[in-house]
Amino acid sequence: MGYRIALIGAGIISQSHLDALRGMEAFEPVAIADIQEERVKEQAAKYGLRPYTDYREMVRAEKPDAVAVSLPHFLHKEAAIWCLEEGCHVLLEKPMALNREECDAILEAEERTGRRLLVGHTQHFIPENRKAKELIESGTLGELVMVQDIRHVRYFTEQRPAWFLEKAKSGGGILMNLGSHSVDKLQWLTGARVTSVKAHVTHHGSRGDVEGSALAYLQTDRGFAATISLSGYEGVPINETHLLFTKGMIKLQTRGGLWISEEGRFREVGWETGKAPFVLQYEAFLRLMETGDAGDCSGAYARSIVSIIETAYASAEAGEELPVPEQPMRSSC
Repeated sequence: MGYRIALIGAGIISQSHLDALRGMEAFEPVAIADIQEERVKEQAAKYGLRPYTDYREMVRAEKPDAVAVSLPHFLHKEAAIWCLEEGCHVLLEKPMALNREECDAILEAEERTGRRLLVGHTQHFIPENRKAKELIESGTLGELVMVQDIRHVRYFTEQRPAWFLEKAKSGGGILMNLGSHSVDKLQWLTGARVTSVKAHVTHHGSRGDVEGSALAYLQTDRGFAATISLSGYEGVPINETHLLFTKGMIKLQTRGGLWISEEGRFREVGWETGKAPFVLQYEAFLRLMETGDAGDCSGAYARSIVSIIETAYASAEAGEELPVPEQPMRSSC
């Protein structure tokens, strides 16, 4: 059998994890934990796992080789560090933690224990995103001039768990939760690193104390600038990234489509669907466990995303552009 793995958190995203693991010989899912007893029993029965309501009890009883952590953001630090210290490799949902200090504590535990940490920045595994990265790296469109990322979605729905709308538990609203995807997409697609941020946020949500929109202007170390526009209020859903080059353009709709400019108009580009994104993510986790190579999903990289978002909040509060604190981009493994 493969590496024994247990899941911490039985929410909706756990199904994506378990569906991916179900077809992989390298992993053997054994158990799942969640404080909601009815929910965890339902997931356990569906996938043939042992249910627990305490993840510490589960890890001590099952002694898995690895765990996947999909808990509310404010519990990431505690769960990741505890599991690393118990000898487990950890796949941690994004964002890595609430702030830089929590990220640093997790990285220190990874270094100290010798266990491996992968942060699930799923943008890296979506097929149209991977094709867009291939087109960018080909150089056929010339120099990258600017990037515009637009994400509009109803954020304050009744279906959204309450902790998402409490800043102390989530770290923030649409900027932290969806903006981390936008920042990650920007850095990963282009290979650039954000060096400064000027941001503005608004608070008109119907629930909670988090922001409902954000507009950010980002400078990068590769000489181009980017804007990120996020809105969680009423309107039409949009999820688009526009990349403008000296010789053309790319329009990317994540989970929607990909187009490249040609003779003054857009031409749709196809791609091979290949393996499901969560399968690719677990293959990356497997490589990390066996070789120590975290690729583009190391804890150090994930910390950079949190640092940029934290700088954006500070910029919005100060009303001025702020530099992103320098940080190492290596994996600690």
